[in-house]
Amino acid sequence: MALPAPLPTHLLRSHSSEVSALLISTDNERIYSGDAAGQVVVTSTRSLRPLASWKAHTDSLLGESASIRQGPATLSDLSTPAICYSMDVNALNYCRFSLLFPAGANEREGLLAVPNLVESTLADVWSLTLRQRLYAAISNPLDTSATAFSDGRSGGKSGIIMSIHPFYAASSAPSTSARELRLLCAYEDGGVVLRKRTAPENEQTVEGRGWEVLWKSKLHVESVMAMTVSLDCTFALTVSADHLVGRYDLMAGKSSEFTPTGIASKTKYPGNGAIAIHGDGRVYAIGGWDGKVRLYSTKTFKLLGPLVHHKQACQVVIFASVICPPFGDAPLQRDSRDDDSSGDEDDVSVEEKRARARWLIAGGTDAKVSIWALVDFEKTSSWVAPKLMAKRECVENHCMLRRVRSTDEGDGEEMIDAQMLKQTENIIQVPRTADLEISL
Repeated sequence: MALPAPLPTHLLRSHSSEVSALLISTDNERIYSGDAAGQVVVTSTRSLRPLASWKAHTDSLLGESASIRQGPATLSDLSTPAICYSMDVNALNYCRFSLLFPAGANEREGLLAVPNLVESTLADVWSLTLRQRLYAAISNPLDTSATAFSDGRSGGKSGIIMSIHPFYAASSAPSTSARELRLLCAYEDGGVVLRKRTAPENEQTVEGRGWEVLWKSKLHVESVMAMTVSLDCTFALTVSADHLVGRYDLMAGKSSEFTPTGIASKTKYPGNGAIAIHGDGRVYAIGGWDGKVRLYSTKTFKLLGPLVHHKQACQVVIFASVICPPFGDAPLQRDSRDDDSSGDEDDVSVEEKRARARWLIAGGTDAKVSIWALVDFEKTSSWVAPKLMAKRECVENHCMLRRVRSTDEGDGEEMIDAQMLKQTENIIQVPRTADLEISL
């Protein structure tokens, strides 16, 4: 008897328009959501109630970013925030902005990457601190023939930028240990291009000068609809209207036109609009136009299972932030500045924090935000999804157990036939002396 697909643990109905942007704070205390009407809602992950809601824009939001770097979240200070400053952007595209905070810098010292003000095929990088454009018109379309695509196709106009991501990598020059700013861009024609900055760090550049193409790859036959980069910036994934998932090695150096820099994996489900990678890099989630969120292994591209709730397209999906270092045994205290009106408890247990760190959050055109409780993806972890623990008795009664060969250490274990768990769980392991857990 197969187990039914799980339901979301929580549903947020704070929006009246389709949800187009999601973000969770680095301490997993707040969920930031934005919709097609320009409304932004900040929700407490403790009480699951809105802390603040305001109309930040007059039209649809494409992205959100926030940073909480010092101490616990201050939940009582979130009335309607005042605008610190604003900037004009090119609205004739679908590209979300991307924010980069250098390691060790404070939250105001960041870089902002957006499409160029005039031409959406070009990219600009701004300084948040200086409110100044540092690098203008990166990737001049007149220079597209300089490097052919890695699959052998000739260069040409790539169309507008669909997704953009700046990051720092170790310098490719063996004689220096300085960090190297790189810019990953996905385009309308299905191609992805990685560039590195060659100009000095404090030197402003225009017309794409001071940037070098490391590689180009074209894996999709349709426009790239979403791109995500792993937390350690070692690889990136893309999805499109087609049935392909593209994976790209961000550690690779400059390649020739015949050297492949990406691989494509075929899925059975075309029409995908959102993708996210879990913080540990083991699992990624894809939000489909059919409303389903599907989990895959980043190593094998194997489908782990679908999450079914949204009746309309899923436009954005995120994982909760990875908590590091691991929690101790003491409860986590609430910020002393929080007032009692927030509805939150005085402290949060370690298990509650761990449970929130395993959340997956999705938003769709049905104006709802769904929250799913996942298992921990570490192989040695003993964390357990609440719904699966509740179904342990059912599993033991209705599923056939089979013995597998012991490992090199001689420890045997019993495993439930994976065929009985065809929708959500790949393999549920029942160790002899441990609680029920899942191995992905």
